[in-house]
Amino acid sequence: MMRQNDNITVMQKRDDQEMITLLLAFEEGDATAFSKLYDLNVNLLFSYGCKLTTDRELLKDCIHDVFVKMYTKKEELKHVENFKSYLFISLRNRLCDEVRKRLYVSDAKVEELNPVSCEDVENNYLEREREHVNNKLVKHLLAQLSPRQREALILYYIEERKYEDICQIMNMNYQSVRNLMHRGLSKLKTIAG
Repeated sequence: MMRQNDNITVMQKRDDQEMITLLLAFEEGDATAFSKLYDLNVNLLFSYGCKLTTDRELLKDCIHDVFVKMYTKKEELKHVENFKSYLFISLRNRLCDEVRKRLYVSDAKVEELNPVSCEDVENNYLEREREHVNNKLVKHLLAQLSPRQREALILYYIEERKYEDICQIMNMNYQSVRNLMHRGLSKLKTIAG
């Protein structure tokens, strides 16, 4: 039986594969593929951009600028390894350029534009990426354990159950649960090296 996280991972892989297929088709000159790439990513970029600025019109213009640049310089996409990261970084850079330009041209106050620090956004993105990688690593490590070891460790560390609760749930005595957890943790340390 698949869990919700497994379904999400399968959907992400399918979406990533679709993105790669569309990107390759676009690089070969397929305008329909470009349109689909736009449709698949415009809302994601808008949501991300709302964390960078409260100026919705500026944000929409910058998103369109990112796609126009992508369309006119599609040969540069051959060097892109992570397309979504490319879009996020392009949008952030475009917004920063526009904010700087507006500040320079109009001498407007920074508060009027409501920018959010680009460093904060980049750090948040990198933190989410680290969490994603760590979650995958934890899942991989837990998969190396026996089902009973995995259950005991999940109950204790993730669900924050007390040993007494774990004993009842797993229908085991206290010392057996302690031994099971100790063997599980020892195995994880060995695997993680």
